[in-house]
Amino acid sequence: MPAPIMIEALTKAAFRQFGDVIETAGAELRIINGGSTERFHDLLNIDVFAQGGRPIVSIFRGQPFAFPVTIRMVERHPLGSQAFIPMGKFPFLLVVAEDNGGTPRTPRAFLATGGQGVNYGRNVWHHPLLSLGEASDFVVIDRSGPGDNLQEHFYPGEGFTVAQS
Repeated sequence: MPAPIMIEALTKAAFRQFGDVIETAGAELRIINGGSTERFHDLLNIDVFAQGGRPIVSIFRGQPFAFPVTIRMVERHPLGSQAFIPMGKFPFLLVVAEDNGGTPRTPRAFLATGGQGVNYGRNVWHHPLLSLGEASDFVVIDRSGPGDNLQEHFYPGEGFTVAQS
């Protein structure tokens, strides 16, 4: 079995090749509504318009996973990005992989704090939602429309295990 995957801190720099980290830290701040509201402006690139797609907003309720987490498959969406914005303050686990000629490389794991969301870029290999601790709701912005927007890859053997730091 491959060595366990260690969890990395979720930062904009570390996650850049996979998409956007959605958080207020470092965001452009605008004061609006007569000074009563802070707007953290333009936090992600919604990329869903290929082949006639349109953006949709849904709520996903993720059931909790406990460590160790086994990663046997990843998926990607070739026609659009997919954003996950937590509605609570619970951390969640992200597992992504670089592409290697149409198949994913060894996965990497990141821990999102309760104040962070992510936007997976178009065609980025990622594991489906991995809530931690308890069931958690997420606002999800992704694509609806024609075309095949889901590809799955199953790792051979026992897959990978994410180790808790």
